Amino acid sequence: MNNKTRRIRINEDGPREGFQIESVSIPTARKVDLINALSGTGLAEIQIASFVHPRKVPSMADAEDIVATVEMVPGVKYTALYMNARGLERAISTGRLSIDDLGFNVCASPAFLARNENATPEARKQRKRQMIDVARGHGIRPANSGSVSAAFGCNFQGDIGIDMLLDAVRDVHEFAAEFDCRIDKLGFSDTMAWATPDKIRRTLDVVYTHYPDVEISLHLHDTRGMAMANALAAIDLGVREFDTSIGGLGGCPFAAHQGAAGNLCTEDFAFMCEEMGYETGLDLDRLIEAAQLAESIVGHSLPGKVKSGGSLASYRRR
Repeated sequence: MNNKTRRIRINEDGPREGFQIESVSIPTARKVDLINALSGTGLAEIQIASFVHPRKVPSMADAEDIVATVEMVPGVKYTALYMNARGLERAISTGRLSIDDLGFNVCASPAFLARNENATPEARKQRKRQMIDVARGHGIRPANSGSVSAAFGCNFQGDIGIDMLLDAVRDVHEFAAEFDCRIDKLGFSDTMAWATPDKIRRTLDVVYTHYPDVEISLHLHDTRGMAMANALAAIDLGVREFDTSIGGLGGCPFAAHQGAAGNLCTEDFAFMCEEMGYETGLDLDRLIEAAQLAESIVGHSLPGKVKSGGSLASYRRR
């Protein structure tokens, strides 16, 4: 795909994916403080909570309280994660979240799916069918989008080859067809940080060849320090949408990492994009303030660099 657009869309996942991996309990009010700070940075979309069973992710037991307390800014889309019909019902019941992203999701690694969701591929599809039934009961249609998790490799299954990934993509399209939906947008998640720039290039080149009209987005983890390089490789191929996490917060709690270095860092990525001449619509100074706030909330250093090194704007004004 030869995308010449100079606009990069950045979706913030830090308040959800970031806090879920922290070992200490973080007060609801502090989570809300960070979300409110992020709401003033120009971000168009922020994932603020996860409606999963508290036994699985105790740090998200206060999801309803978070959503009820956030000072929602007009023009910002506030979303949440839900893994089953019960979680979706909880999210809809808040009356404050955007529920327009109910797409068709598959996992390229059955081994990870079993560990992460205690499900087989077919059981996961059945859960999604139940979620779509719930959504339709509230007048919400499924989205023309899909995603593939563990898209580039798995700590439990090994490398995910291109043929395996294409099988997963075909599965997404076939699943959507059950509901007379088409796939216009497809997200790939490097859930366990197996991607490298070369693998990003080879994989996306093949995907674009088979599905030239599908818009691709990426969710990149930084466990092995490759997230920024992977994002740059994807930009060169025409990808214009990325999930990021303020300060580099986050990581998957079910991935059995030796360490969880977090996700593609919001302020670092925004800085790189702007310096390369891409528009993000984000206020870098406010992002830096939000990243510093995130670090103070979790009580330890976060992997982001720009929050400490600063932008170049002050130097240029001299």
